[in-house]
Amino acid sequence: MAAVTVKAGEGNILNVLGMPLRFLCDAKDTAGAWSLMEEEIPLGHGPPAHRHDWDEAYYVIEGALDFEIDGKPVRVGVGEFAYLPRNTVHGFKGASASCARVLIFAVPAHSSAFFDDVNREVRMLPDDLAKVPAIGRRHGIEFMPAGKVPD
Repeated sequence: MAAVTVKAGEGNILNVLGMPLRFLCDAKDTAGAWSLMEEEIPLGHGPPAHRHDWDEAYYVIEGALDFEIDGKPVRVGVGEFAYLPRNTVHGFKGASASCARVLIFAVPAHSSAFFDDVNREVRMLPDDLAKVPAIGRRHGIEFMPAGKVPD
């Protein structure tokens, strides 16, 4: 593996459901060990409740996110951190008037391939949203029915 340096505005920038997601360190950079992303999340936007078999950690740089973690609401604001072990049911939405900016650390780096596929396959919103659950299943992500938290 080689050292990685990413300058401001550079990196692999994807469009994930209308939100910019920038890989600062991708799976290919770490032989799949981990990845680090920066995402901008507008008010009310974000993924529904889901779970997967990798750990994630979130550090909020700007704004705030409203998480649902195992069915419980949690607000995470500037300078705050959330660690979600694998298989934790979670979702979040932007909770501030201006876009929230968050760093997302994933171990191992399984989310990279999911986000690449969403960027490539989900181009027209809201028409292509129905594709997301199948893309998720291909990458080990289970989206929860609205209002349901599995045992």
